[in-house]
Amino acid sequence: MTTIKTFFTEIKILLRSIPSLITALFVTSVVAMNLLANKSIGGLPSWLALDCGIIFSWLVFLLMDVTTKRFGVRAANILSVVALLVNLFFSAFFIAASYIPGVWSQSFVEGSEGVIAGALDATFRSSWFVILGSSVAFVASAFLNNFLNLFFGRLFRNKNFLAFSVSCYASTVIAQFVDNLLFAFIVSYHFFGWTTVQCLTCAATGAVAELLFEIVFSPIGYRVVKRMEEERVGEAYLDYLAAKKEATV
Repeated sequence: MTTIKTFFTEIKILLRSIPSLITALFVTSVVAMNLLANKSIGGLPSWLALDCGIIFSWLVFLLMDVTTKRFGVRAANILSVVALLVNLFFSAFFIAASYIPGVWSQSFVEGSEGVIAGALDATFRSSWFVILGSSVAFVASAFLNNFLNLFFGRLFRNKNFLAFSVSCYASTVIAQFVDNLLFAFIVSYHFFGWTTVQCLTCAATGAVAELLFEIVFSPIGYRVVKRMEEERVGEAYLDYLAAKKEATV
């Protein structure tokens, strides 16, 4: 009982310590990423399979990297689980809203009202296997990304932009590949009829696309981390961890 109470105390201190804008962007990006994953991107080469979730997925991983650098792997993992729970919470309300009688404003097209309204309801309702696949893939890739970020970061003596960028790039491309691969095999392979080659190709090309976003925006992430260090943002959580560590010695 004491352990559970201590854990929830840690979560409370962490969520108070992480800047509210980072938490808000992270949680809303996870929700938006999973919702937009329902729409595939057209006009791409046959070997490149992407969905609109990529608009936000790069931000999710960048914010995880920022959290890991400042607060540690445990903090980033906790924040990832919190974001997943919020996403499932909203998914439940999206499903409930899709069963409420009524019409969408976009469905006022003569002769197609029912079809359009039904399609929009189905989009927000999603399918159980899509929610399951995205949840499993996100948790696994988030934990992997956070641990890899720490691992690669420790290979550098100086904690400069080179160390930040290399650890972020390496962790992102590996974790995103795992994320895409898990989702492809859990959902696309079994329910959409994808082949093994298609799953592997989608995972690889998606990871490369995510990496390009990370390369472009990593300087911003680095400046955010350095600013938090200079302004001693989140000291309450770091002090809590230090005190907890001393108490167990």
